[in-house]
Amino acid sequence: MDIILDGIKEAFRLLFSLDPEVMGITWLSFKISGIATLISLVIGITVGTIVALTSFPGRKFVVSLINTGMALPPVVVGLFVTIFLWRNGPLGFLEILYTPTAIIVAQAIIATPIVTGISLAAMQQLPKKLRLQILALGATRVQMVWILIREAKLPLLAAVMAGFGGVISEVGASIMVGGNIKGYSRVLTTATVMETSRGNFDIAIALGIILLIFAYLINLILTQIQQRERPR
Repeated sequence: MDIILDGIKEAFRLLFSLDPEVMGITWLSFKISGIATLISLVIGITVGTIVALTSFPGRKFVVSLINTGMALPPVVVGLFVTIFLWRNGPLGFLEILYTPTAIIVAQAIIATPIVTGISLAAMQQLPKKLRLQILALGATRVQMVWILIREAKLPLLAAVMAGFGGVISEVGASIMVGGNIKGYSRVLTTATVMETSRGNFDIAIALGIILLIFAYLINLILTQIQQRERPR
């Protein structure tokens, strides 16, 4: 119990003292996960919408792949991203392994199926007649898609939260492709694992609490937006 209390005290000390290293790690965590989530939104909402609104051979197979991808193990993603970015790998010429960019790539791969799956479900639950009504009013197909996305904005905001939550708490892939390099590619999750392995439980708990507070504040903002958009 003393360890937990010491960790809570250390968390508030690091926060209120604006410890440069902790602030740097926190900012890097936000930047990496934010960019990865943004990438996953662009790809995920686009793919989810296309699959939901079109009919083609093998559609059920594609949907099953998307749903399977929602449970994609981060450590497997980290393994394959590492192989591809390794200096002898297909993308080794990019020389981005053990950099924040590599973490963004891995996290985007993890988040994209989550966003795609939720977007697909959100678009599918809209009434099919709604599409015909929109087109009958003279809207183009592009305008129809935009209107449908706006109609599904509440579950799509849930997709944002799920995607962000899936990557901000991720650790396996981040360590594998980022290297946990101090002052360069170390994020809150990897720093927590490192301090735990060293037996510095008070600092590890402090970093964990900071991560929870950070994740809560981001999701609080997204929830406020979501609930404000909720129909009365």
